[in-house]
Amino acid sequence: MKSIIVYGSEYGATKRYAEHLSEMTGIECVNYKDAKDVEKYDKVVYLGALYAGGVTGIKKTVAKMTENQVLIVATVGLADPTDAENVQNIRNSLKNQIPAAFYNENKIFHLRGAIDYNKLGLKHKLMMSLLHSKVSKQPESEQNAETRAMLETYGKIVDFVDFNSLEAIKNVILSNN
Repeated sequence: MKSIIVYGSEYGATKRYAEHLSEMTGIECVNYKDAKDVEKYDKVVYLGALYAGGVTGIKKTVAKMTENQVLIVATVGLADPTDAENVQNIRNSLKNQIPAAFYNENKIFHLRGAIDYNKLGLKHKLMMSLLHSKVSKQPESEQNAETRAMLETYGKIVDFVDFNSLEAIKNVILSNN
């Protein structure tokens, strides 16, 4: 099967994952903005950064695909991907971003990313500041894993990138289905 790795990265963690996965599999990786002829591949592996409830660039990539193709998705965000509530929130959001024909929970993965608040653009700094202000006023009992992770990392440089977490994705990519 002919495959391609496409990624949507805002500040670099998703790109790092995509490049490493490309090295692991020998499959070309390309930024979604530069992805041409996506429809000519049997498998499209999409790695996308989580921002404001969405996955960077996934809609544009999926819009180029045909129903005969296989889509494998990996989201990259700060919140712990082992937290069931966090995963469910991400997957509910994904259902709104990709057609049902491509949605397959066995081919959806979640990776932890990185953040350096000093490198955020003005829009993202403002967004994070407003979110931090709102969340910090919530009682601890109302906070979920995602909000707790945001509070713990706010204003810091953190890097949760773990290339070992790509192994399961590699196995699905290299399988014949």
